[in-house]
Amino acid sequence: MKRLVFRSWLLLLYTEYLMKFRGFMELHRVVGMEPISRRGSSQPIPSEDLCHAIDLASVFYFKPVLCLQRSAAATILLRRHGWAAEMVIGAQIVPFKSHAWCELNGIVLNDKPYMRDVYQVFDHC
Repeated sequence: MKRLVFRSWLLLLYTEYLMKFRGFMELHRVVGMEPISRRGSSQPIPSEDLCHAIDLASVFYFKPVLCLQRSAAATILLRRHGWAAEMVIGAQIVPFKSHAWCELNGIVLNDKPYMRDVYQVFDHC
């Protein structure tokens, strides 16, 4: 688990770098282009454990982790472990708020399950 949390922490650092120095479009491209790895003969790591690793890495990160950063990192980590995860970006109009989360087969993984009821989805990757 320690190795998984450390890899998650590095993904948080990588996604922050992309957001800060390359911009949203590059982050979106990187997440969208991340291939879904083929699962080997060993037992796959459950998606809940991978999301938990991202949550723990967020606690140990050196600054607050934004929802976009956390969701991008979670999506990349899940895809690297063979899960067909998607990063979802939504917004509400009044009052304006935007939010990002990670889904697997339409089920919210790293946030409250009612995110689709609160936010209008406008992008998947």
